[in-house]
Amino acid sequence: MATATSPSHSPFHAVDLIRWKCDGGELSDAQIDWLIAAYTGDEIAEEQMSAFAMAVRFCGLSRRELESWTRAMINSGERLDFSGLSRPTVDKHSTGGVGDKITLPLAPLVAACGVAVPQLSGRGLGHTGGTLDKLESIPGWRASLTNEEMLRQLEDVGAVVCAAGPGLVPADKKLYALRDVTGTVESIPLIASSIMSKKIAEGAGALVLDVKVGSGAFMKTQDSARELAKTMVDLGRADGMTTVALLTDMSVPLGLTAGNALEVAESVEVLNGGGPPDVIELTIALAREMVAAVGRDDHDPADRLASGAAMDIWRSMIKAQGGDPDADLPVARETDVITAERDGILRSLDALAVGEAAWRLGAGRARKEHAVQSGAGVQLHAKPGAQVRAGQPLITLHTDTPERFAGARVALATAYEIGDSAPEEQPLILDRVT
Repeated sequence: MATATSPSHSPFHAVDLIRWKCDGGELSDAQIDWLIAAYTGDEIAEEQMSAFAMAVRFCGLSRRELESWTRAMINSGERLDFSGLSRPTVDKHSTGGVGDKITLPLAPLVAACGVAVPQLSGRGLGHTGGTLDKLESIPGWRASLTNEEMLRQLEDVGAVVCAAGPGLVPADKKLYALRDVTGTVESIPLIASSIMSKKIAEGAGALVLDVKVGSGAFMKTQDSARELAKTMVDLGRADGMTTVALLTDMSVPLGLTAGNALEVAESVEVLNGGGPPDVIELTIALAREMVAAVGRDDHDPADRLASGAAMDIWRSMIKAQGGDPDADLPVARETDVITAERDGILRSLDALAVGEAAWRLGAGRARKEHAVQSGAGVQLHAKPGAQVRAGQPLITLHTDTPERFAGARVALATAYEIGDSAPEEQPLILDRVT
């Protein structure tokens, strides 16, 4: 702990708070409230907040500071209120991965169990896909709803997936963009407060977190993922929100597709009673956690999936936001197939490389203002453990711009290994954090 004297006058000065945090000092609630409010109100220069964020990355925040920081972020904007709904509300957040389309079948499945699911989602950046980008591949579907439209859809349909309005945690919008360009994204306190300020402000009664672990995830090790999960669970509970987290594997892509329309099609397969086993497993596991969190586990999500009830909700959910659930999805104009070079067993398939290939094909964006190709992406024909034959298709690349194939092939050049023995099986769900 620093021995410097904490600044106590008000208004405070950003430089004093930066120095204090750099020396390992602990900020008061009043100092944190002022810092967040002043930054949101453009009273603090971007370079000053950059310096403070870097100080947090290296010196951290105490639990009290983190709770105060998160509360100040929430108080920078509006807080949604779902208390008038006729059913309990529960939300889900994933820290992001390759092929992670789980929100699409999950939201209607949980709604089919009698629970309202307000899912405010974002767009993709880099190798992880955004839920809104996926849904926008459905003709007519719109991401932007007013609060009144969101509430009405939750009451009438039971689930909504849409963009967060500008009034929700504006401090995070500014700070998120700043962290992205200043090398301070990796700070667990800043990650946790960014996620949880938005989720708490959304106003759901409970939250289930899907914290990804592995090469295709932000957290590469179970220890770091568990630390992030525990930090977020504690923040949720400190605010009175029932919160639980699952640690799930992201060393291999989830499902058999990575790309917007490709992932929508795979999600519809799941809702129709098919689809890849890992997508089904994780969807049902998260759904069971969500309904249990609000005391509505009298319906088993697996039964509601098998009965077609979740598909009915999906169709209603898409129609309510202007989409046509029966419309053909976009298909890329060009494809390129990567084949197995020998007989054997597929031993590994690196999630990060697959995500990077999908990004290079046009499924993702390097900057937030860039457009995405709805039909672009990667389709997998085998997962680790599968027997393959020489010449058999392993991966199909999809894009409207064939000059992108070369870059995608470079990304995938060392992404997989074919050997003579089966790999060790890795469970999909690695841990549960409460």
